[in-house]
Amino acid sequence: MAYQNYPVNECENLASLVLQSAATFGNRTAFSEKRDGITVSYTYAQLGTDVFALAAALSTRGLTGARVLIAGQNSYDFVRSFLAVAVAGCCAIPVDRATDADALEALAKRTEAQAAIFAPDFLPKADRLPKSIRRFSFADLDDLVAEGSELVPDPSAAPLPDPDLVAAVFFTADACRGVMLSHRNLAFDAAAVCKMIEVRQDDIFLSILPIHHAYEMTCGILVPLLSGAQIAFSEGLRYLTREMKEYHPTILNCVPYLAEVMYQKVKAGIRRQGLENHVKNMIRVTNAILPQSAALAAKRRAFSFVHKSFGGHLRLILTTGAPADPAVLRGFRNFGILAIQSYSIVECSPVTAINRDRFHRAASAGLPLPGTVLDIYDMNEEGLGEIRCKGKHIMLGYFDDPESTKAVLKNGWFYTGDLGFFDADGFLRVIGRKKNLVITGSGKRIYPEEIEALLNENKFVAGSLVRVVPDHSAEGVHVEATIYPDKGALLAVYDGNLKQHASIEVRAAIDELNRILPAFKRIKRFSVSSSPLPRTPSGRLVR
Repeated sequence: MAYQNYPVNECENLASLVLQSAATFGNRTAFSEKRDGITVSYTYAQLGTDVFALAAALSTRGLTGARVLIAGQNSYDFVRSFLAVAVAGCCAIPVDRATDADALEALAKRTEAQAAIFAPDFLPKADRLPKSIRRFSFADLDDLVAEGSELVPDPSAAPLPDPDLVAAVFFTADACRGVMLSHRNLAFDAAAVCKMIEVRQDDIFLSILPIHHAYEMTCGILVPLLSGAQIAFSEGLRYLTREMKEYHPTILNCVPYLAEVMYQKVKAGIRRQGLENHVKNMIRVTNAILPQSAALAAKRRAFSFVHKSFGGHLRLILTTGAPADPAVLRGFRNFGILAIQSYSIVECSPVTAINRDRFHRAASAGLPLPGTVLDIYDMNEEGLGEIRCKGKHIMLGYFDDPESTKAVLKNGWFYTGDLGFFDADGFLRVIGRKKNLVITGSGKRIYPEEIEALLNENKFVAGSLVRVVPDHSAEGVHVEATIYPDKGALLAVYDGNLKQHASIEVRAAIDELNRILPAFKRIKRFSVSSSPLPRTPSGRLVR
């Protein structure tokens, strides 16, 4: 099915993106944040002035082309530092604010950083950095901007960086590899997302994901900046409920786990109020309304009490980092909030595929971005193989690691290491990591993530972790699973002794699944976990 892309003014580098947005959106609010308990706002015009002035101040200190570490909370200071470093022709290296002093010292040596811009509370960790590294605090930025403003009275006349210059090095979740992304990479990916998802000037993004991650920088910062939307910075997850009511966000980027937690809270509230039957009836009635836009509008009215807990205006949730539970995405849609997922890899700036807001599948990672090619390499008879892609969003390579770069970049293709297939409608389905694939003694293939997805479809299963364990059988392996039961679903059915009921329902779920699985994939042993399964910050299971 063909869908028209949303219009967007594309840019080749981050400097032109800032200039374009400042000229187009001027005095519109670009950012809002809390400073000493008071909400402070910054306009698009101010962003343009600050970025180019700060870039000039850095250049006068001989830092053109330098690698610059940046660490701090999600904030306007982080964004203007990141953009100024890139505009100055330098390379920004975002650092996890949880990084300790030892890891920071190692990172500085590894990247041969020449400067650092840190939030004041992060500065003590920099004590062991080489004295040759120029250090700046977020508290210094206003003075640097004032200095630079005299050097660049007209930002539009400033030279623009080469689009293929490295704008930033983002480190993967395990901090093993630094991914070099150019101006063109980041600008192209942000524009491509805007073509798939309608972002309006009156939209408000609540920035909650870590800003040192490529996804938050692209989808949480650059996407709204391209569109004239507003970005409100969260002070942390503990304040999320309050901030929803303060900022009234319309779009929220989050990991699947956070989406699930929010959805379970909504369901728990409905149960407490005894509204389950009423809600089921209203979902059934509003689901019959066509088209989708009319159905969502009706749902927003019918479930206004749900929307109130999210600030009253939330219309879109975008998840990334790990496969989302389709039941959670459908559940939000039933309440009038469109929830869709994307497929993101840092090496692809990072969005590789995303569901359109008007054409989506809850169980899918999405559709290829406009101007890119997404392909299944070395597929088997079922259409399953390694996902690979090409386009202007593909990284320049891994920092100081040509061998690893050569292993994944071949003839213009980036080989993701993920296994997947396309369904009949052209949507990408991601099965799991190629490295997690286990081939049995008779050549059969077991994908742990595939079995987990099937387990998680059971309403009494909140999460599962599947392991393939060696043994002395003909296949040489057998399957085991750890299950975290859905306590909310159990409470809705049973009173008391949840541990016993959880064990019974988990056993029933496994027996049901084993009846449809081939013998070599059947779960032989299982355990029930009393706590959520451990996950990485991006929401992936820790295996």
